[in-house]
Amino acid sequence: MKRTIILLISVITIISCSKKENSEANLLSPEAKKIESINIVRKKMNDSIAILNEQNNFGDLSGTHQLKFSSDETSAFSGTASFEKTGRDLYDLTGNAHSRKNTLEIKGSVKRVSEKHLNFEGIITQKINGTTYKRSKKTTFFDEGKGKFWRLQNKINDAGFVDYIDIYF
Repeated sequence: MKRTIILLISVITIISCSKKENSEANLLSPEAKKIESINIVRKKMNDSIAILNEQNNFGDLSGTHQLKFSSDETSAFSGTASFEKTGRDLYDLTGNAHSRKNTLEIKGSVKRVSEKHLNFEGIITQKINGTTYKRSKKTTFFDEGKGKFWRLQNKINDAGFVDYIDIYF
């Protein structure tokens, strides 16, 4: 009797552990299998295209850069500007520089359109010798070839003085 029970348990164990052939993959029709394999290939291609579309056309500016202000009106002073990548060649820019009572603050977005051009949209606020100037028009920082920096092209402030605002790379 013991042998019969052990034999019966062994047979049940072997049958229950055997591989079942009715898996989900075998339930798909041949046409559905082709479509599924095409979809897998398309997903891989789309993923690789998405990765390429996130890469910059120009070098990455992310990080901290030197921000420098100089003018005919006052002595030069410097600070830092931080670029945070938001898209392909797109950055959020924040920065400030100060020397005693003179300050410069910059906040906005930058699109790098070439190796030499940064299009800026935002607000540049400067307080020089007690007078506050605000610039809010779209403008460009340009590498004029005079050093390793991009210079603000809208150089004349509200008082008629030339201001040099540079971001070093």
